[in-house]
Amino acid sequence: MGVPFEALLRMGSCSLCSALAELGYQKVRHMQNGGKRARHSIDQWDKQMMDRDFRLTGFLRGQTDNPAAPAGFEVNNPWRV
Repeated sequence: MGVPFEALLRMGSCSLCSALAELGYQKVRHMQNGGKRARHSIDQWDKQMMDRDFRLTGFLRGQTDNPAAPAGFEVNNPWRV
């Protein structure tokens, strides 16, 4: 006894919708990371460097090769007094 083709159409459409949602989620996550792969197992040092990079460039994953800090960075301290 065969499988009715109507069931395969619905199953295919559900699979397609799930795949499109997953691809959209991955693309948004990729764009939020500045076009870089996601980080895993972030320790305290990585968090500190990501915070510093955010204060320097405005992006968590951004890095700069400028040897001079931007104006105002000398008082831009992550520790609140």
